[in-house]
Amino acid sequence: MNPQDLLFSLFTPEGRENPFPALEALRENFPVYYDKDLDTYFLTTYADCQAVLTDSSFRTPDLAWCEDHLPDWREHPAADFFYASMLRANQPDHTRLRRLIGAGFTPRRVAALSTAVEELTDSLLDAFAEATADGAAANFQELVGYPLPVAVVGELIGVPAEDRLRFQRLGGDASRLLEPVRTEEDWARADAAVIELRAYFEDLLQRRAVEPREDLATVLLETGEGQDRLTRKEVVDTLLLTFVAGFETTAAMLGIATHALLTHPEQRAALEADPELAAQAVDEALRWDTPVQMTERIASVATEIRGVAVPAGANVTTVLAAANRDPAQFTDPHRFDVRRSGSRVMSFSAGPHYCLGAALARLEGSIAVTRLFARFPGLALAGTPVRRESFSLRMYEDLPLTTTTAAGSVAAPARAAAGATTTKD
Repeated sequence: MNPQDLLFSLFTPEGRENPFPALEALRENFPVYYDKDLDTYFLTTYADCQAVLTDSSFRTPDLAWCEDHLPDWREHPAADFFYASMLRANQPDHTRLRRLIGAGFTPRRVAALSTAVEELTDSLLDAFAEATADGAAANFQELVGYPLPVAVVGELIGVPAEDRLRFQRLGGDASRLLEPVRTEEDWARADAAVIELRAYFEDLLQRRAVEPREDLATVLLETGEGQDRLTRKEVVDTLLLTFVAGFETTAAMLGIATHALLTHPEQRAALEADPELAAQAVDEALRWDTPVQMTERIASVATEIRGVAVPAGANVTTVLAAANRDPAQFTDPHRFDVRRSGSRVMSFSAGPHYCLGAALARLEGSIAVTRLFARFPGLALAGTPVRRESFSLRMYEDLPLTTTTAAGSVAAPARAAAGATTTKD
């Protein structure tokens, strides 16, 4: 068994559809695998991923890292944004940014969005009901999965409803920065998206300076005093990061959770019988089919991981999708179980860089799945779902669903050929 063959199989169409056998083989046989061609150590156990993500001696690739590994970063606005953002900042900058930005993500502010999320969800489900009337099939992602997080993050930031539609394309282009290997096209599209989004948010901040509102843009403008404030560039880029991170990953989560419930009728029935299971169902979907497949760190000092020497400066990739199905952490990990409780899923990362928007994403997911399955008891798959051609972000581009039969009667739940995601369930 060649570990590189296992690893590289993940980048094939078959591997993208079903990465779990290869990830399991890597975890069981090569839990710490150094690939010389990609120049990184891949970690596939929960314990090792958790240890690295919570250890301050492992740093995120930032602008200082770019000087050696991406020397032309100044020519890419997207690199300037991405590697200087809170997502990639290290201490002490990260602590300062997270403290100041955290003012916009307090439990009170997230809870205050609950009514807006419910209203936005109901409005989008109205459009979905119309599109699937008389047994017609419609793409759930296009009508609900994508527009819901765009609308919610727009509500959070303060983006007017009429401006949100174009953000879906811009968010998709900017998120190409998450790919482990980026092409010239990836950079060109990400650069153009960052330029356009920065200009938009700069204009939004100018409006908020004159007319403050109860939104993140206003909060970030007013947070801190004197030198203990975000710079204008930091405010702009934080809004940009909030939009990109809050849109793409949440859209992935909504499609994954919906598909998982549709392909596991007994779990769907459990949720429909007890809607209080919605939060657990969302967490279980995130564990079982993790949207963000991996994240990277840099070893600042020489160390050992599971007996393997890792030199200072080495790149270490924590494979979150493998960690979330580690049998040492999760009983019967290949089983999708909405009653699973107490799980510490790795889907929002861990340690200092734990996702600041995790509570909001969980809120969106819980409200969406509860309302979706309560409103459409006949919801069913209407064809083969199509995933995005990406390894770093696992999501559906096309999730065709029906809500009723052609005659108008309720369609029974169906279990489609789920391929990758029904491995060993």
